[in-house]
Amino acid sequence: MQPAFFDINTLLRVKELPLAIKTLAQGFLHGIHASQQRGVGIEFSQYRAYEPGDQLSKIDWQLFARSDKYFVREAERESDVSVWIVLDCSGSMLQQSQPKAVDNGEQQPLQGQWHKFDYARYLAATIAYIAQQQGDAVGLLTLSEQQQQCLPCLPGERHWQKLTLALTKLQAHGRCPDAKTIIGPLSKVAKNALIVIISDFHQAQNELENLTAKLSHGQRDVVAFHLDSSDEITFPYHGLIKFQDLETGAEIHVAGQQVRTDYLAKKKQTEQALKAQFAKQNCSYFSANIDQALDQSLVDFLSARAKRKGW
Repeated sequence: MQPAFFDINTLLRVKELPLAIKTLAQGFLHGIHASQQRGVGIEFSQYRAYEPGDQLSKIDWQLFARSDKYFVREAERESDVSVWIVLDCSGSMLQQSQPKAVDNGEQQPLQGQWHKFDYARYLAATIAYIAQQQGDAVGLLTLSEQQQQCLPCLPGERHWQKLTLALTKLQAHGRCPDAKTIIGPLSKVAKNALIVIISDFHQAQNELENLTAKLSHGQRDVVAFHLDSSDEITFPYHGLIKFQDLETGAEIHVAGQQVRTDYLAKKKQTEQALKAQFAKQNCSYFSANIDQALDQSLVDFLSARAKRKGW
């Protein structure tokens, strides 16, 4: 069944972030991650007699057919998974697309009303929610020159609520710190950790590439979420346009139609280099357009992860 994706306006109408995330995640969570104890390696442990309250999906129906008795398969995890979310909080994450009117037959709501930073926070909170629902520990590291926050990697819904509260209070500004500053809090990350980096990889590209190079060894699993917007992808500008660097404040005036071809060529070249670098480091790469349904990106991500062992 095709999931009912949430558009930007729907998410923005849900004022409370935890409620929005639960609503967003629960629509497709069980379809992709049926087990609440998935992780790095699930091994069958033993059978036990069925007890009221056990999930029917855990009953071994083949054994029932042979014995006419209900038994539940118990499994144990080889090891817990630590899920670390690394969130770029630099100024460039405040970029958003130009609002576009969409006719729904009744009114003209504007799409493009949120920026990359909003999208990143929803994405981070939802991944964290899915992880804690599976019993995994989740940690958060935020990246900016003025604001570097590190929440420890812990399991449970109460910790997830603390994480969403921290995400709600975050602000994006300044530049991304260098790799040496970033690697400190992550230096003791467990070998079997899943590390999800969410960024637009603009000014921070070199720093984050250095970070992934240091982290992507052993059994660590590094995922890079590259955020884009429709305006960046299509460059729909005409006439004289003023662009401002959201990290430095520098401004430049260009003729939109004259620079479009050169811009798109350089953008493609940069993205290809970024993908090649991550592939060389054995890091997973996902591209996400903030002007498309966020849960579509999540479904793509979880579907790809489901093909791997565990997360």
